[in-house]
Order: sequence, then C-alpha cells, then structure tokens
Amino acid sequence: MQKSHFFVTGDPMIYGADASIALATIAIVFFLTKFKKWNWLWREWLTTVDHKKIGIMYLISALLMLFRGGVDAILMRLQLAIPNNHFLPSEHYNEIFTTHGTIMILFMAMPFMFALFNMVIPLQIGARDVAFPFLNAVSFWLFFIGAMLFNISFVIGGSADAGWLSYPPLSEKAFSPGPGQNFWIWGIQISGIGSLATGINFIVTILKMRTPSMRLRDMPLFSWSVLSASIAILGVFPILTVTLAMLTIDRLLGGHFFTMTAGGNPMMYVNLIWMWGHPEVYIVVLPAFGVYSEVVATFSRKRIFGYSSMVFSMIAISVVSYYTWAHHFFTMGAGANVNIVFAICTMIIAIPTGVKIFNWLFTMFHGRIKFTLPMLWTMAFVPCFLVGGATGVMLAAAPADYQYHNSYFLIAHFHQVLIGGVVFGYIAGMYYWFPKIFGFELNERLGKWGFWLWQIGFYVCFMPQYALGFMGMTRRIYTYNDAMGWDMGWAPLNFISTIGAFLMGIAFLFQVWQILYSIKYGKRDVTGDFWDARTLEWSIASPPPIYNFATLPVVKDRDAWWYRKEDMKKAGYKKEPIKFEAIHMPKNTGIPFIMAVFWFIAGFGFTFEWNWMGFAGLIGVAGTLFARSFQYDTDYYISAEEVEQTEKALGRL
Repeated sequence: MQKSHFFVTGDPMIYGADASIALATIAIVFFLTKFKKWNWLWREWLTTVDHKKIGIMYLISALLMLFRGGVDAILMRLQLAIPNNHFLPSEHYNEIFTTHGTIMILFMAMPFMFALFNMVIPLQIGARDVAFPFLNAVSFWLFFIGAMLFNISFVIGGSADAGWLSYPPLSEKAFSPGPGQNFWIWGIQISGIGSLATGINFIVTILKMRTPSMRLRDMPLFSWSVLSASIAILGVFPILTVTLAMLTIDRLLGGHFFTMTAGGNPMMYVNLIWMWGHPEVYIVVLPAFGVYSEVVATFSRKRIFGYSSMVFSMIAISVVSYYTWAHHFFTMGAGANVNIVFAICTMIIAIPTGVKIFNWLFTMFHGRIKFTLPMLWTMAFVPCFLVGGATGVMLAAAPADYQYHNSYFLIAHFHQVLIGGVVFGYIAGMYYWFPKIFGFELNERLGKWGFWLWQIGFYVCFMPQYALGFMGMTRRIYTYNDAMGWDMGWAPLNFISTIGAFLMGIAFLFQVWQILYSIKYGKRDVTGDFWDARTLEWSIASPPPIYNFATLPVVKDRDAWWYRKEDMKKAGYKKEPIKFEAIHMPKNTGIPFIMAVFWFIAGFGFTFEWNWMGFAGLIGVAGTLFARSFQYDTDYYISAEEVEQTEKALGRL
C-alpha cells in the first residue's frame, strides 16, 4: 500500500473500497434524481432542527459506523486466526486497529447515545423541543462531518496508525509524518466540539425544559442517566479539545509539548488523554444504565426498585469517574502512593455499579416478566457486565495489573464492558423506542435470530482472549510464529475467537434484514403505547407530531403515564376537556449544514497542510456565524386549530 499519492494505492481491498464508495454515491444520486427527492432531502433532513429527525440521523450514522468498525474487527481476527499469517500487511494492520478503536468509541457509541438523547429526552420530560434546537443541528453536523473526515482517510492520504489514543512520540511528526495522523486529529476535534455542545444542550434541556409539574424526583431514570452523562461530558471534553490542540501545535507549528528531546513530556499527553478517556467509558455506559432501568420496569410490570439509590449511583459514577484515569498506566512508574489512590478510586466506582445490578434484579423479582427483544438484551447484559466488572476490579489491583497490562486479558475485559454494557444497552434502547419514533413494530423472529447469534458469537470471540492474555499474548500483536501458535496454544484459541467475530457479523446482518423487512411488513402502532409502558413519551402518538405534546402534560408522581392510565380505568373517570393553544416552534435552517461543510474544508486543508484551504474554511465558518447573528426569522407558531386537526387525524381526540 502506497501513500505517496493523494489516493491510497497498491492494496486490492482499498480498490474494492474505492469501487464501493463510487457505486454507493452513484446509486444515491440516481435515486434522488429519478424520484425528485433533492428538495425533500434539503427541506426535511439537511436543514431540520427537529430533535426527532436529528436523532434518526444519529442512529443511521451509528449503525453505519458499527458496520465499518465491525468489518475492521473481522479483518483483524482473520489476520490473527492462524500463525504466520500475512493476510494484511503489517502497516495496514496498524491502521485497522487504530481505526477500529476510534470509530467504535467516538463515531459509533457516541452517536448511538446521542440518537437516544434526541429521540427520547424531550418526549420523556414533557418538552416540545430541546433547549437550543439550532445548536443541536450544529452538533449533529459537526459530528457527521468529523466522522466523514476521519473515514475518508483510508482511501485518501492514508489512515492513522498510532493507536486509537495516539500516544506521542509515535503520533508526533517525526514518527507519523503523513496526513493520516492529521485526519485523526481533525476528525476527532471537529466532532468533539459537537459532542461538547450536545452535553451542554441536554443539561439545559433537562433542567429548564421539563413540563412545569415534573420535579427532579419524578424524572424517569433514563433522563437522570442522560443528565449524569452530560455533566461528565461537560467536565472532560474540554480536556480532549485542549489535548488535541496541543498535539496539533506540535505537528503543524513545530511545538514541543510532548517531544522529550526538545524539553516536552509525552507522559503529559498520556495523563491528559486518559483524563478524558476513562470518563468517556462512563459517559457512554451511563445512558445504557438508564435504558436498562426503563426496560426492566416496563417488562417486569413493576415500579423500579430503589429509585433514589439508582439516581445517587449514577451521579456518583459521573463524579468518581474523573479520578480513575491513572489506572491505565500503573506500570509507567508513577509510584506506589499514586497507584494506591487510583486503585482505590477504581474499585470504589464498582460499588454504585453493583447497586444498580441489585436494583434491576429486585425489580424483576416477582415481576410478570415479558421476554421481548428489549428485555432479552437487558437480561443478557447482566451476566456479561458482571464478568466485565469483576475483571475490571482485577485490573484495578495495581500489583496484579503488572501481569495483565497490555495483554489480551485487557482486550477481553474492555470489550466485555463496552459491548456487554454499552452496545447491548443501546440495542435494547433502539428496540424499545423504535415503535415510538418510527410508528411500526420490528419483526420479533428475525430480531431473536440476531440476538442469539450476537450472544453466542460474543462469548466465543472474547472468552478465549482472557486465556490468551494469561498465556502471554500481547495486544496489537501483528502475527505470531508456529512455536507460539501450536506449542504455546495460541492458534486454537485465536481461531475460535475469529469464529465468534464472524458470528457477531452474521448477527448484525440479521438485524439489518430485520429493519428492512419491517419497513415493508412491520405492523403499524396506532396506540402510541406499544409496550403498555410507564413514562410520558408513550402518552402521545407514534410517531410523535412535530410539536410532541398538544398540551403540556401534568405530572403528579414518577411513572406519570402509568398512573394516569390507572386513573383512566377507574369508574367515573372523566376526561378533562382540552384547550388547545398556538405552539411556538423553531424554523428549519441550512446554516448548521453549511457551517459543517466549511469545517470539513478547514479540516481537510489543515490535514494536508494546505493552509490557504484551512484558513478559507475557517473564514467560511466565521461567515456562517455572522449570517446567523443577523437571521431574525427563526421561529413560527402552529395555530391552535392546526394542532387540534393534527390530533384528530392522529386519533388522539
């Protein structure tokens, strides 16, 4: 594979990717032109500020990135399946494990999380929108453009190959001179700014946009989990922004923050990146805890056990997560006292996590459990996360960590936590809220095929990796010889692990089939309350109208919709007459999309060190901000008559 040209050449897989991108682009352009959908695309999606549509775009992006990251994982497993394998060139292998980690954390887990934020939170707290709709659209497009900038690197310029956290000195210009590392920096920097803005937006939305009668102690647990994660985002994403800016100065302006030979200190980078990196794990897992809480209560037909302790646990995790980062480098010589402090903090955080596990189990205890797809994914999470948590405590013990460090034991633990905790949770959330957002049911049979293949594949893939770690196999190893493969027993376990990866890939294909099949044949939901659920989002039509609630709901207690349904069943219940009023809404605008395009131009220019192009892009960004400052026609009212007619058409009156 050669990177001396603008386009990456010399690898048949890259040529295949080129052809796939070209064919997909032609197909999309053909479809939009033949069916005259360009105006629809601009009006309904590219310029939308509707949080539900932005959530759907986040969801589609996350699933595409799950596919991309999953293909990378399968390529890595193929490379390691047998000894002395040269399926991938070593340089390409380095790029793939760098890309896989970056995509799965920043461009799959984060947008999946933001999809659920956008699709659910305003509906769950009785709000008609997020606090800052324009900023919400800017956040999405910055994420999307950052993801695109990062992803094109594998066909243009070459991908980064310094690992998903890009430690110096390997990521410095002396050792990574090409544009690949710049793609990594600018892709993450641009999308990271969008992520920080999303955190701010949802903190304000939850604290200020709740329906007036909803007290904090009445708020659903998913909303609490989003508040906790957003607080953590606010605390750590500025650290990521500053760290990447310092690395950019080192690479593009000749700075020496992290170059030891010029007076810098690479350990400063390691500390800074993990001050963001470890809380990031909790940022993505906290909303999954919220999903599990909603799913368990709904399908156990019971109120959640230990609501107050659940809230306290999530807030505690978001705070304590700031004080655990150094456990990632116990072996780097910080000293016994430092290691002890961070070891204790890491172990302490297991306590609130364990509290929640008990609460979910006690909620299920004596419940009338319905084994739907969201519930299956939730129940599968419990044993998986217990193993991940237990192995995490093993890694938190500093003396023992010297044995596990940088081995495949760590790889197995990390995936056990992130797939078992995060991916299982977001898939459960997708299945749970899918009928609400799209208005139709997903095929259960195909979904169960996907579920069981995921579960079998997961354990077949990752359980052998614990053993490989104990047997001395280190992470990021490219290949191994026959003596290690057969005499030391690495080869059979790696081969089994590769089979597991393929099973998970097949499971994902079943899920894609499930969604496509259900778009055509899925049963429409006309009730708005597909699961007979408990929280406010299920009190309105599916899919919800643009204004969400015709009148702001009144909340008297937790599980507001459940207890309102109980009241409606009582003899003599009289529905109060509805007095419709005009509803204030934001207008669509193309500025966020155009601003993101200019960010792409700036990022692309600085990646190739074409400063004229980079500064031109930044001037374009400034121009869009200027234009927004003088944009006064930004909102409108939906009349009371139109709201009433819409509610009648949806069968809500």
